[in-house]
Amino acid sequence: MGKKTCWALIIASIIVNVIMLQWTVEAFLGREYEVLFTYNLISLLSASIALFAYFQWRKVEYKKKS
Repeated sequence: MGKKTCWALIIASIIVNVIMLQWTVEAFLGREYEVLFTYNLISLLSASIALFAYFQWRKVEYKKKS
């Protein structure tokens, strides 16, 4: 996985997290409590992907310099 792929994954997962946050707030205020777990699960998965992509990017970035 290259640096550009890592950055694309990080940015895409952050966008998904922002959308899930907005949908979670709307669902909470609209009292649609049954979808809150799904939105939270998707956001946690997205955050995990972003964290994994960050560690991959860091590994690639510092491997080339040393």
